[in-house]
Amino acid sequence: MSDGLTVAIAQLDPLVGDVAGNAEAVIAAAARAREELDAELLLCPELVLSGYPPDDLLLHPELERQCRAAVERIAAAAGIDIVLGTPWRDERGLHNAALHLRDGGVAALYAKRELPNYSVFDEKRYFRPGEAPCVVEVAGCRLGLVVCEDVWVPGPVESAAEAGAEAVLVLNASPFHAERGAEREASVGERAAVAGVPLLYANLVGGQDELVFDGASFAVDGAGRVTQRAPAFENGLHRVRLARTDEGLQPESGPASAPATGESAVYRALVLGVSDYIAKNGFPGAVVGLSGGIDSALTLAVAVDALGPERVTAVMMPSPYTRPMSLEDAAAEAESLGVEYHTLPIEGIQGGFLEALAGPFAGTEPGVTEENIQARIRGTLLMALSNKTGRMVLTTGNKSEMAVGYATLYGDMAGGLAVLKDVPKTTVYALADYRNGLGPVIPQRVLDRPPSAELAPDQEDSDSLPPYPELDAILALYVEADEPVAAIIERGYDAATVHRVARLVDRNEYKRRQAPPGIRVSRRAFGRDRRYPITSGCRHDAPEA
Repeated sequence: MSDGLTVAIAQLDPLVGDVAGNAEAVIAAAARAREELDAELLLCPELVLSGYPPDDLLLHPELERQCRAAVERIAAAAGIDIVLGTPWRDERGLHNAALHLRDGGVAALYAKRELPNYSVFDEKRYFRPGEAPCVVEVAGCRLGLVVCEDVWVPGPVESAAEAGAEAVLVLNASPFHAERGAEREASVGERAAVAGVPLLYANLVGGQDELVFDGASFAVDGAGRVTQRAPAFENGLHRVRLARTDEGLQPESGPASAPATGESAVYRALVLGVSDYIAKNGFPGAVVGLSGGIDSALTLAVAVDALGPERVTAVMMPSPYTRPMSLEDAAAEAESLGVEYHTLPIEGIQGGFLEALAGPFAGTEPGVTEENIQARIRGTLLMALSNKTGRMVLTTGNKSEMAVGYATLYGDMAGGLAVLKDVPKTTVYALADYRNGLGPVIPQRVLDRPPSAELAPDQEDSDSLPPYPELDAILALYVEADEPVAAIIERGYDAATVHRVARLVDRNEYKRRQAPPGIRVSRRAFGRDRRYPITSGCRHDAPEA
């Protein structure tokens, strides 16, 4: 019996579908683990070869073929035991699998037993569940294998321990939301304590479409206590020593980065999401339309922190309703962040539109239609700059606006990525304060002034929406918690306001379906998380029949 085992946990940032590139990252990590960390085993995350989530790429046999070829290449080149995640087919079907690679081949296969089919997950569409535990031996240590969801429920970890595992390796692709890190450690700690064995938790890192994976891999001992924690939002290799003690195989204490929490975690998730979305889709940079308001200011700061100022273009497009302070503040933001900056007045273009529409509009009063024309002019200008430069337009609308339809199709919704799509207005202010704490880039006046779209004289958001603290509280209950209208009213919120907000959310699904993807930072975002029909006779604010 050996005195223990040295494991290298690899926090890797795969690109979905780039099996060859992902395999090279695993081979490079194996070489570093062997040569720099003196590790005997490399532990990689869930579906690291295909990337997560591969979605309907899994329906193409070519992806399976590439994954099999990559496993052969990794096994031949590794020079170290490896446990990694990949799609893998056997006589029972396609599995979300953990493979143990040794001596140039596949030494063992574990098929994920608990397939999540809620929130952003859709694994039962593609995979067959496993039915049995898997225990492998490395350097005289018996290790159980489980995959992600397996550790959130009783059963798989305990059965691995019953099958002789002295420690359990957990492969994960666990997406970020603001409370997820604490939830993971609590669940993993509980499973370890119940089974009486330590767990090593390896998580993906990086952005993939709407999702961000935060890494923050960790180890817990057999009592469920965290013994070390890898940094969040960073690639890297992290050494964990499993030592033989009087209490069995246990992880030694090691570096424990502070948990990623609060505004810091959300801001870093947005930055990583923008960085990877732009890079993985091959865009040279980003274009951001500035208004002088808080949303565009925060979006610009995130873009610069993600890409660097040299890769970001900011554009101010004033109309006759744009206040002088908005012009001054937008220019100050662009200057403080060091980006290329353009001012493109739209008054002449706006006049041309209204002149062309003068006949059909004759006898009507100006209103929302004329306001939306301004937004669509701006969207056209931003997309023209995007087409000319190749840089992607980042839209600036927040979750509160997207929920109630306070956004213009083909206007301020035009773009490739909605950075704040899952960030309520009240959180926008908190994130702006956080970013200014790192270094002032958003003028204080932007945080202090009442929010306004500036599409009409003396317009403020409060003219047509409830105050944002009230609106966001109702939306959190209605959108994220799925609480019925009656239950929200029972909490003390104004009945007329709750009914109005619910109607706005329900009838603007068609807009959200046409919006760009947005980075998920909450427990329930618009997009993969929330799948409501556009055409529906159901009204959640209707009285009971």
